[in-house]
Amino acid sequence: MISTARPPLATPGMRIGLLGGSFNPAHAAHRNISLAALKRLGLDEVWWLVSPGNPLKSVPAPSSEERAAAARKVARHPRIKVTDFEKGRGSAYTVDTIRYLQHRYPETRFVWLMGADNLADFHRWRDWQRLFQMVPIAVFDRPGYRLKAQAGKAAQYFAKFRVDQSDAAGLASLPAPAWTTLTLPLSELSSTQLRENGG
Repeated sequence: MISTARPPLATPGMRIGLLGGSFNPAHAAHRNISLAALKRLGLDEVWWLVSPGNPLKSVPAPSSEERAAAARKVARHPRIKVTDFEKGRGSAYTVDTIRYLQHRYPETRFVWLMGADNLADFHRWRDWQRLFQMVPIAVFDRPGYRLKAQAGKAAQYFAKFRVDQSDAAGLASLPAPAWTTLTLPLSELSSTQLRENGG
């Protein structure tokens, strides 16, 4: 069945954070990161992009519709929008999603949001160097990943484009590549642990 899902509406000049993932399941740490991004990056909205599947993982998951519905119950904020529009796009790769959104909303400023665990493995993502050059990136600290992320291939490759977190409020306005790491109260929550614990 062809999806008719579309991304949320974005108007010219908006600053929008994109938090992608399986959300299997969504949890409080996703919400906490989003609230921190709204405040510290000066964003108008954060969009949770519920992926149809993670190309780097083979974990069975409920349908994207089910995961999106559950995520909306966790988000509980008027400026956090949950969407599963990627399911109808034919690609689960972030680089393709960013390209599509920038074409659809050329006057909107997007920032990619992710945890430090993702930065550590970022060099495994499709066209990771191109992705870094397409959109500013905000990396949120995760327990046990701070040093691993900073020593990772992507962080080292783009080290000279790193912005101090004290200047993070202007990240959305910077041309890519530009990225920062944001520290915040660390949460041990992860979707993997919740699945294993049946939560």
